[in-house]
Amino acid sequence: MTKRQATIVRNTKETKITVRLALDGRGTSRVKTGIGFLDHMLELLAKHGLMDLMVRASGDLHVDRHHTNEDVGIALGDALKKALGTKVGIRRFGEASVPMEEALVRVVLDLCGRPNFKLHRTDTTQYPHLTISREPKDYTFDDAEHFLQALTRAGGITLHVELIAGSDFHHTLEAVFKALGRALDKATQRDSRVKGVPSTKGRL
Repeated sequence: MTKRQATIVRNTKETKITVRLALDGRGTSRVKTGIGFLDHMLELLAKHGLMDLMVRASGDLHVDRHHTNEDVGIALGDALKKALGTKVGIRRFGEASVPMEEALVRVVLDLCGRPNFKLHRTDTTQYPHLTISREPKDYTFDDAEHFLQALTRAGGITLHVELIAGSDFHHTLEAVFKALGRALDKATQRDSRVKGVPSTKGRL
């Protein structure tokens, strides 16, 4: 069986990034982006998605975290798309709900090749633009949204994230990335009953 893995090197004037991804892994990760909270989220993604992930990034964090955060999302999306190849035999759709104490998140996605990201917010969810610390490498909900937008564009993913409940920044984003990992695991799995690509069009 062909190994579904990819290496992406993305170098710009603002960032230098290497991503290695193996879809059929064990959930191991080695991540160092210079943004501590993003590192933690990517480790959760790999662990719960049962994918092996290596990310090395250096960027202009002396300016801000925007370029590094976004470019890591782009590189990871590129790696996912490359590792999936023709998408023959995959399940295509994935869904997962994850609680994290007071937080509850639901993620639904489609590896259809048509990028679209939608964040759904309910009346029971608080969205404080909190930061993890007072250091320059703080992380916000806006940063998480930008990362997910970059990931979906590069990876050709339709992604819906529903924040059902939550007031704690850390808990809510942990639930998002854990659910994303689990949904990706379901969507990328091979199903012996699927012949060709899972689309009546004959391609994704």
